[in-house]
Amino acid sequence: MRTWTTRQWLVGLGGAIVTALFVGVPTSIISTPFFTRMTPVLWWNYPVWIVTAALTGLIVATYVAPVQPPPGQQKKTLIGGALSAFAVGCPICNKLVVMALGASGALTYFAPLQPVLAVGSLLLLAEALRRRLRALRSCAVPAGRGA
Repeated sequence: MRTWTTRQWLVGLGGAIVTALFVGVPTSIISTPFFTRMTPVLWWNYPVWIVTAALTGLIVATYVAPVQPPPGQQKKTLIGGALSAFAVGCPICNKLVVMALGASGALTYFAPLQPVLAVGSLLLLAEALRRRLRALRSCAVPAGRGA
């Protein structure tokens, strides 16, 4: 990442902001008049949300480089981001969870699993970034090309 261009950093910042909005607005970490969260935002939701946005932004920035991604990294990023949204979201505001478990089941069974989902999503995003950076190092473009 020390050799990244300004363009890569700007794309990464943009990716982080977009991710923060895509996770923060529907989960009501970012308050809007469109949605009201039924349970309070927990203290650990904020760091998970911020780290998710940062990791996703860094992953997005690697796609600006002139190297094709290894297969499967896009899926890891998408799944990691989706898991983060489930992890920081309101357990009884999630229609899929309430439909499957009911409101009391969402609070009893799903809410305690949310920190585990958060850790899993961050590990998945970190692994996708690690593999992506390793691919960029192993497929370095000679100086003066593709910048």
